Amino acid sequence: MKLQMHSIHFDADQKLIDFIQKKADKLDTFYDRILDGEVYMRLDKNERNENKIVEIKLNVPGKQFFAKHQTDSFEGAADEAIEGLRRQIKKYKEKVVLAKQ
Repeated sequence: MKLQMHSIHFDADQKLIDFIQKKADKLDTFYDRILDGEVYMRLDKNERNENKIVEIKLNVPGKQFFAKHQTDSFEGAADEAIEGLRRQIKKYKEKVVLAKQ
């Protein structure tokens, strides 16, 4: 799946980009009609350690999925956001299958 990566207020290293791409590619096993997506990695200016935010938008025919998570590492935030997308995709897929029956 083709993902556009955007890092806001910092330069993401290639390891982080590859990590997120690899995790997101696993979503294809749950739903093979994912067209593309966008990933926004942002540093939040706050006093807490949990200042890394990952937002992911995925496009499928006729629908868009979105997940956002904030934690103390981009890897952790990406994991949680992708897990949220996985749940949304499974729920959507079940609804589509039930509608066709």
